[in-house]
Amino acid sequence: MRREDAASAVVAGDHPDPFSFLGMHPTRKGTFEVRAFLPGASTVEVVSHGGEALGPLGRIHPEGLFAGSVARRAPYRLRVAWEGGGGSEIEDPYRFPGVLGEQDLYLFGEGNHLGLYEKLGAHPMELEGVAGTSFAVWAPNARRVSVVGDFNLWDGRRHVMRKHAGGVWEIFIPGVGEGSAYKYEIKGPNGDLMPLKADPFGFRAERLPGTASVVHDPSRYEWDDAAWMEERESKTALDAPMAIYEVHLGSWKRNPDGSYYTYGQLAEELVPYVAEMGYTHVEFLPPTEHPFDGSWGYQPLGLFAPTSRFGAPDEFKRLIDAFHGAGIGVIIDWVPAHFPEDAHGLGLFDGTHLYEHADPRQGRHPDWGTLVFNYGRPEVSNYLLSNALFWVSEYHVDGLRVDAVASMLYLDYSREEGEWIPNVHGGNENLEAVAFLKRTNEVVFGRHPGATTLAEESTAWPMVSRPTSMGGLGFGYKWNMGWMHDSLQYMSEDAIHRRYHHNEIAFSLVYAFSENFVLPLSHDEVVHGKGSLINKMSGDEWQKFANLRAYYGFMYAHPGKQLLFMGGEFAQGREWNHDTSLDWHLLDETPHIGIQTLVKDLNALYRTTPALYEVDFEPAGFEWLEGGDMENSVVSFLRRGEKDLAIVVCNFTPVVRHGYRIGVPEGGAYEEAMNTDDAGYGGSGVGNGGGMSAEKIPAHGREYSLALTLPPLATMILKKASGFSKKSKT
Repeated sequence: MRREDAASAVVAGDHPDPFSFLGMHPTRKGTFEVRAFLPGASTVEVVSHGGEALGPLGRIHPEGLFAGSVARRAPYRLRVAWEGGGGSEIEDPYRFPGVLGEQDLYLFGEGNHLGLYEKLGAHPMELEGVAGTSFAVWAPNARRVSVVGDFNLWDGRRHVMRKHAGGVWEIFIPGVGEGSAYKYEIKGPNGDLMPLKADPFGFRAERLPGTASVVHDPSRYEWDDAAWMEERESKTALDAPMAIYEVHLGSWKRNPDGSYYTYGQLAEELVPYVAEMGYTHVEFLPPTEHPFDGSWGYQPLGLFAPTSRFGAPDEFKRLIDAFHGAGIGVIIDWVPAHFPEDAHGLGLFDGTHLYEHADPRQGRHPDWGTLVFNYGRPEVSNYLLSNALFWVSEYHVDGLRVDAVASMLYLDYSREEGEWIPNVHGGNENLEAVAFLKRTNEVVFGRHPGATTLAEESTAWPMVSRPTSMGGLGFGYKWNMGWMHDSLQYMSEDAIHRRYHHNEIAFSLVYAFSENFVLPLSHDEVVHGKGSLINKMSGDEWQKFANLRAYYGFMYAHPGKQLLFMGGEFAQGREWNHDTSLDWHLLDETPHIGIQTLVKDLNALYRTTPALYEVDFEPAGFEWLEGGDMENSVVSFLRRGEKDLAIVVCNFTPVVRHGYRIGVPEGGAYEEAMNTDDAGYGGSGVGNGGGMSAEKIPAHGREYSLALTLPPLATMILKKASGFSKKSKT
């Protein structure tokens, strides 16, 4: 390119390789020419780092392009006098080498760069002794990419990046550091300017309504959870107790003026509350940055940034640190299934369908009006895989609950005939998504054995939570949506009709051991007109609370790990509203206090009774005593641990049943460890005096049995005891 044409291209922001023109370059005379584009400068001089004048630069274009000769190659600065008055010495970004290596680019191109987030994005650093930030972004079809921000007056001509093979652009900008807002200005393949784009790897997001990325170093935080990290593998193991409290950070509590709690306030109040309630884990609805509050985080546009609504990234880390200090694991909802079309996001990122499929039959989600990731593109799958590792590595999260897995697995998910494209075999399986999920699980478990993954998967796809070596998807756990649907339907039936729906409460045991299940009573069950949990229960007000107590007892005794959405632990009456705080004032009322006390006691009993969690996913951990008593709407069963057992009896009618006999494995004393009808929970106080001794009367194929009084609408859990005090807990 002729010198004049190159100069014009630089000034117009259209030069295909500005590093070949700007900066210091040797001349045929043995000297060096320095060229700098500095709009608004009146004079420019090259000086050494020691302050020695090396030579002036003359203006070669009226827009502010300067050039001049110096005698020797050396690190230099530019001494600038500005047209508006004043002067400064600045580093020339076009004198610095690239940061990315060939190995980085190669691994990214084949989809195998597991540390990709350490290379792409904005990274504060020192280069050749100069402080600044290295920026790198993938935009292979762009004609030009620039970094813009306050530091360059958002002028896309000033910091045009260099392009590498594979379409990664990078530049080191001296003087730009922590807290600087920035975006990428991209010219598409046709030369059209795209809307300014946030950084796909942005580690911090500007506070809404701003949409810029913010320079942040994610590795500078000093963690205080070494003890937790050393032992956390035992906390997510299949034989460990897991009682999960699901939380939407924006509506758990709010300040009196309606403003959000900060991460700091949540650390002060949420952490001790979860600990006091006895939960083992907390799960956050997606904490990543998202533009629309009403998506609850499930339409994210900043997968590498915790939302700025509640504070800075390090404050979110302090919240996680505080949970770990309290002995509580942290799970986050992770959304690799889709993303919204907001102009500053990933859609048409470089002027082409880069992250998403071009064909709407593959690339647009019909239910949510969002775009679907192209998992078959190595760079896209690498982006998401790197993101999963980022949260586990940099934020010490203990689990990733993967949202909307079914929408990823099936090409025809929510699509009619003709609205989807079959795979290469003619089937409806998304083979690329399957491969991505398997790889992600393999890498997460392989690199971080203490972490786990959980699938929200609502279909009968086989072996979701089985190892990939066995042909499974490799998740640690799967949400049991069938149990949730059937059991809630059963509890909504009037007690007099439950005999005709007995299968709905018992059917889950047919398939309970086919996966590693979590029993979810999640946020999805208390929104969009579905009603709160308490209002799903049948009967009058007393019966509703009794039903909910019995249901919670059944849930904690059922094989599988436990999950309850916030507000359910004190029977919030209205549906969840993401715009307001939970109704904490209800804890001034006895029935709601009773439910909260019950959940607290259930968590305590669960954590101290291995029979309720130790053998969750094998038939050996469960045995029916009587699963078919539909006439009385009673179910009874055994839970077995390695060394203990628990006997569970649920009476789903308001009728007190005297002398209800159940077989037990051996004689001796049995303690009534839990009775959801206890007066302390708001129940009627009917029970068995705290426990009883087994009689040598055969029942249910066993030599010994207990003749129980079954409280109305209640679950009882009995444990073998060496002795008991025959007195009421009330």
